[in-house]
Amino acid sequence: MNRLRTVVLPALLVLVARGLHAQQNDLPLNRDVYYDLDRNHACLTSTVHTAMRPYIESRADLTGVMGHRADTNRYYYDVEKYLFERHLFEVREGDLRAYLDPVFQFDMGFDFSALYVDSTYGSTRYNGRGLRIAADLGPRLSVQTTFYENQADLPTYLYLYANQTGAVPGQGRVKTLDRTTMDFAWAMGNVSYTPWRWLNLQFGNGRLFVGDGYRSLMLSDNASPYPYFKAAVLAPSGRWQYTTITSKLEMFDRLPTGSSSESLFYWKRGTFHHASVNLGRAQLGFFESTLWRTIDSSGVEPFNAWQVNPLPLLNTFVGAREGIDNQLLGVHGKLKLTDKAYLYGQYVLDPTATGRNGWQAGVQWFDLLRRDIHFLVEYNNASPFLYTANDADMNMVHMGHPMAHPMGTHFGELVAIADMRIRNRWAFQAKVNRAITHQDRSDTLSYGSSIFKPGIEGPAGPLSEPIALTRTYVDLSASFLMNHVTNMRVTLGWSYRDVTPYPTNQNASHLYLGFRTGLFNRYYDI
Repeated sequence: MNRLRTVVLPALLVLVARGLHAQQNDLPLNRDVYYDLDRNHACLTSTVHTAMRPYIESRADLTGVMGHRADTNRYYYDVEKYLFERHLFEVREGDLRAYLDPVFQFDMGFDFSALYVDSTYGSTRYNGRGLRIAADLGPRLSVQTTFYENQADLPTYLYLYANQTGAVPGQGRVKTLDRTTMDFAWAMGNVSYTPWRWLNLQFGNGRLFVGDGYRSLMLSDNASPYPYFKAAVLAPSGRWQYTTITSKLEMFDRLPTGSSSESLFYWKRGTFHHASVNLGRAQLGFFESTLWRTIDSSGVEPFNAWQVNPLPLLNTFVGAREGIDNQLLGVHGKLKLTDKAYLYGQYVLDPTATGRNGWQAGVQWFDLLRRDIHFLVEYNNASPFLYTANDADMNMVHMGHPMAHPMGTHFGELVAIADMRIRNRWAFQAKVNRAITHQDRSDTLSYGSSIFKPGIEGPAGPLSEPIALTRTYVDLSASFLMNHVTNMRVTLGWSYRDVTPYPTNQNASHLYLGFRTGLFNRYYDI
């Protein structure tokens, strides 16, 4: 084992990463990391385009950012350095740099609300293990990969949600091992190549996010990772940036390809275009999404060249087929008030249907009263049937979860988050969500409240009005950051969820203790 640690693994990294120079890897799409990035980019003199995430290292201000800042503490033993300061394995030889780290989530807790349902559901556990490898092959080419294998006993409402949708929010497809334990795995990775400073090309499997706030009404990292190709063009002046993305998305509907229970899932292609422009204090952006039907009742459709069209608006007005493909248009903006505060917002609409739209408005303020106190307040709203299509398989859904806002469609939500850090080690957070969502009175009815149903409005009648549900979610946590390069931390927290009117099994009062590496976002406030 010692020979493996000291000889074999470093040698493998050297072979993989010969000639490296770190620049083009994605920064982990995690809120703790983007806390530092957003504060840097709030500066009035910053010209970084902030809405298309994740960023590559060479296009972000990494000053003081988690994973890239110097640790000023003194460590006298190697075990301390690996635990608190360094990657587990790291290779540096001239321009060569590569590293390997374990990633994990070990949580235990108790859901007190489960006592009112069934005492066997009360205890919660999360056992997640994985590995992250990243390397930079010279100044232009970078590679990285991460995978997780998990078994978990989730709070009752998450367990029921995962059973219903087939996947844990933002992670992977589930398999139930026994009455309460779920097994799920997922992986991410990409190759990032920047042949010229103004062009970055990526091919990988991962998540993307469009926006400057906590939620996105355009494209978020709520869904499971998916394969994609991305090309991002940055003007030499830094004034504008354009990104085009082609992806493959899946639904949990099996194709009728035989009697096997493991036949292929229904799949579709997604094309996303995003453009943004810097206007001094303000940034403005445009977003276009088209989901393409690739399979019909006769089988796989002939390839449609519009699916790889890199130019904006053409898919909406020329390429997409009305009533068959799914389209979404949006604009977003950001206005810097000071070096520490900015307003932001989004507006989206379905160009093929009247009245299907959504909007967002929010504010972030950094270093309020003292350094490392941060506030975010955000409101999100979506009308009935937004993100849906005539065919439910063409809704803006991937692997059982919405690709934009986690609540799907027909909702209004207010989010407030307060963060405080002390000496970059202690972190305290209070988060409150208050939302009004809707539910159809019957599974056979469709009145725009579910993103998993066809976007065809049912006939008016006594059951046409959906049930309004009031959701309250509170999460209070305190964390001690052990190692900033992997965001390894110990967290003690309590979350509370109440849905009215709804069965008790949708509520939660969950006390938890976790030891984890935080390199992706977990959206349990649904």
